[in-house]
Amino acid sequence: MLKRLFEVRDGDDGLPGRERKLALLALVTGTQMAVLDSGIVNIALPTLAGELGISGAASIWIANVYQLVTAALLLTFAALSRVIGRHRLYIGGLAVFTLASLACALSRSFELLLVSRMLQGIGAAAMLSIGPSLYRVIFPTRLLGSAIGLSALTVAFGIAAGPSIGGLILHLASWPWLFAINVPVGGLALFLAIRSLPREPARRAHFDVWGALLSIVMLSGSVFALDQFGHGDGGAMALVTLALALTCLVGFVYRQRHVASPLVPLALFQEPRFSFAAVTSMFAFLAQGIAFVGLPFLYQTVMGVSPIASALLFTPWPLVIMVIGPVAGRLADKGNPALISSLGLGLFLLGMLALTGLDADSGYVDVIWRTALCGVGYGLFQAPNNREMIGSVPLALSANASGVLASVRTFGQSLGTALVGLILGLSFGSLTLSLWLGCVSVVVALALSLYRVPLAARDRRG
Repeated sequence: MLKRLFEVRDGDDGLPGRERKLALLALVTGTQMAVLDSGIVNIALPTLAGELGISGAASIWIANVYQLVTAALLLTFAALSRVIGRHRLYIGGLAVFTLASLACALSRSFELLLVSRMLQGIGAAAMLSIGPSLYRVIFPTRLLGSAIGLSALTVAFGIAAGPSIGGLILHLASWPWLFAINVPVGGLALFLAIRSLPREPARRAHFDVWGALLSIVMLSGSVFALDQFGHGDGGAMALVTLALALTCLVGFVYRQRHVASPLVPLALFQEPRFSFAAVTSMFAFLAQGIAFVGLPFLYQTVMGVSPIASALLFTPWPLVIMVIGPVAGRLADKGNPALISSLGLGLFLLGMLALTGLDADSGYVDVIWRTALCGVGYGLFQAPNNREMIGSVPLALSANASGVLASVRTFGQSLGTALVGLILGLSFGSLTLSLWLGCVSVVVALALSLYRVPLAARDRRG
C-alpha cells in the first residue's frame, strides 16, 4: 500500500518518489507528536499535581492550555502560510514544538510548565493548520486520497492512543519523559522537513490582523466555554465567554465579507462539496469526542474494569483505523469519496448503536467487537471526507481549507467532551444517554453526507 504512494508516472505533479518518502515521514512524525500531546498528559495529571504541589483543578490547565492555544491559532496560521510559505511555517512550528517539549521536561514549577505547554500549543497549531494541505503539493493528484488517508489515520491514532501511550511511559519512567521523548523524535523530523518539504516563495500579501484577532478570541473563547460547561463549573464565566466568542464570530464573518484579503476567503464555502464535508466532519468528530470521553466512565463505573484495562479496551478503534484508513483513501482516489464516507458513517452509526447496549454484565468481547466496528466505520469515513475538503477547492486555497479542517475537528471534539461533562454534572441522565447523543450526531452527519453524494458524482463526471 505504501509502495504505491512513491511510484512515479509520466505527468505526475508533486515531488519525485524518493523525496515524497522523506516529506511524508516529516509530516507524519510532526503531526503524530502534536496530536499525541493533546491527550498523552491527561493520565499524568494526578502525578503532576502531587509533584508540583498544586490542586487537581489547577493541574487540568496543563492539559487545557495546550488545546486552547492550538485551537485559537489554527485559522490564523493557515492564513499566514499563504504569506510566508507552508514549508517555513511547518518547519518553524516543528522547531518551536520540539524546543517547548524540552522546556516542559525541564520544568520544575507549575508556572514554567504552563508557559512551556502554551509554546507547545503554538508549535502544534502551526503544524496541524497546514499539514493536510502539504500532502496536496507533495503527492500527485491521482494519489491524494491515499496520502490524506495516511494523514487521517495518523490523527485518529494519536487521538485514540494518547492515554495508553501516556500510561505506558509513566509505568516505565517519570513524567518528564512524556515530553522529553519528543526531543530526539522532533529533531529527526526537523532534519527531514528542512531537507524534503517543497519550497514556496514568500508573497507580498496583506495579512488580516483584525481578522486573526477575532478568530483567536472566537476559537479560544468557544473551546474555553465548552470546557467549563463540560466540567460543570464556572457557569457564569462560561456564558460570558461564549457570548464574547459568538460576538467575535459575527464580527469575523462581517470582516471576511468586506476586507480585501480575508483571513479565511469565504469563496471556500461557495463550493458545496467543501461546505458539506466540513459540517459533516464536525458532527462526526462530535460523536467521536462523546465516545472517547464517555466510554472510559462507562467501562470503569458501570462495568467495573481498571483504568489500564479501560485504556486497553480502546485499542481496537485505532488499530482498525490503521488498517482501514489507507484502504479508504485508495478507494477515494478511484471512486466517489462522498459515497465511501457515507458507507463509513453508516457503519460508525451501527457501532455507536451497539455501544449503547453495554451494561454491567458485558464482557471484554462485547466491547471489542463494538469498538472495532466503530473503528471500521470511522476509518472508511475520515480519509475520503478529508480528501473532499482538501481536493474540492483550488490549490491556492488548500492551506485555508486545511485550517478549517483542523478547526472543525477541534471544535467537534470539544463540544462532544462538554456534552458528556454536562450530562454527568447535571445528573439527569446516564452515560448511555451520552452515547445516544453521539448516535444522533452521526445520523446528522450521515444525512449531510448522503445529500452530497450526487454532487461529488456530478463533479467527477465533469
